[in-house]
Amino acid sequence: MHEPGIPHLTAADPELATLVEGEAKRQFEKVRLIASENYVSTAVLEATGTVLTNKYSEGYAGKRYYEGQQFIDQIETLAVDRAKALFGVDHANVQTYSGSPANLAVYLALANPGDTVMGMGLPAGGHLTHGWNVSATGKWFRAVQYGVRKDTGRIDLDEVREVARAERPKLIFCGGTAIPRTIDFPAFAEIAREVGAVLVADIAHIAGLVAGGAHPSPVGHAQVITTTTHKTLRGPRGAMLLSDAEHAKALDKAVFPGLQGGPHNHTTAGIAVALREAAQPSFAEYAAAVVANAQALAGALQERGFDLVSGGTDNHLILIDLTSKGIGGKPAAQAMDRAGIELNYNTVPFDPRKPFDPSGVRLGTPAVTTRGLGVDQMPQLADWIDRAVQAASAGDESAIEKVAAEVRDLLAAYPMPGWA
Repeated sequence: MHEPGIPHLTAADPELATLVEGEAKRQFEKVRLIASENYVSTAVLEATGTVLTNKYSEGYAGKRYYEGQQFIDQIETLAVDRAKALFGVDHANVQTYSGSPANLAVYLALANPGDTVMGMGLPAGGHLTHGWNVSATGKWFRAVQYGVRKDTGRIDLDEVREVARAERPKLIFCGGTAIPRTIDFPAFAEIAREVGAVLVADIAHIAGLVAGGAHPSPVGHAQVITTTTHKTLRGPRGAMLLSDAEHAKALDKAVFPGLQGGPHNHTTAGIAVALREAAQPSFAEYAAAVVANAQALAGALQERGFDLVSGGTDNHLILIDLTSKGIGGKPAAQAMDRAGIELNYNTVPFDPRKPFDPSGVRLGTPAVTTRGLGVDQMPQLADWIDRAVQAASAGDESAIEKVAAEVRDLLAAYPMPGWA
């Protein structure tokens, strides 16, 4: 059952309570390999379910537009101070609702409509809000993109420099949603300085690895850092803006009143808890284990003939090109879901297929590492993935069901925060 228990919800709305319990059970019984998902601690769950959701708090600590902020101010200050200490930054804003609004706040603070901005192309592994054409950021700004080398699958820093010199962007974004390799923040910083651009590091995927010392930090290289607070950081669904002192005021004004009203105080509390957890020595061990698991899983997949973009991983994320397996990413992902393996279909660099029916799948190890799985279990996960892909290609549902049963049997031995 869900932990903490939901007896009042069950009494008031049994239909919804049944769905919540069903989702909790699903999370317990499946190998959750979506790279952007994780399990929060029970403490974070409790914090996000408190009476803090009742309070409206437009403004910032000490400068609110509503009275009754005696405790809210302390909670937000706690979260801010913990973020600054954990990441070693001058300033932190913990009010942004999610990663995309956090990135929008950067544009509002530091650019004007029509300005040239630069980011990694979405098909190469970037994010919609880094100037892609279907995003507001690609419609309101003159966006130029860089990509990866076709021969290595890694960011082409020569192209980054050439595009930056030619286009002179006001902002350069580094980071993305499907980058399996270490981001070279010093190299990006050198290019940004050369063309007079502000470097923005979007570390939404790797924030927990940065906090735990398993990935180099952008601090001291990027003037502005954006991140979600879930994924590898193991917090609630929220976001933060981190920056040097110079850009603090503009970023705060862009968040409020520029883009949103009152912060979600229950989320702020959950972020504060997660940041405290991330400051513990055990979290550094977790971050290292995430990377070790990803590399072990990548190696086991390669042994089974899977083609990995860039040939492997340095972080939590693996991007597989399924072209050689004779199956598209979407049917493969759907079959794996039926087999108890949760991941997402994803474009790969230079993908000839459409985004809604791409050639690849994306997976990661943050959630399974939280459950306690280690490198010894990664070959088994690779075997299940291989068997599920083969079964999908052959239309063998009985083989898929057999994998799902084996997944459930294994995971029964690994506790999950949120399920008792």
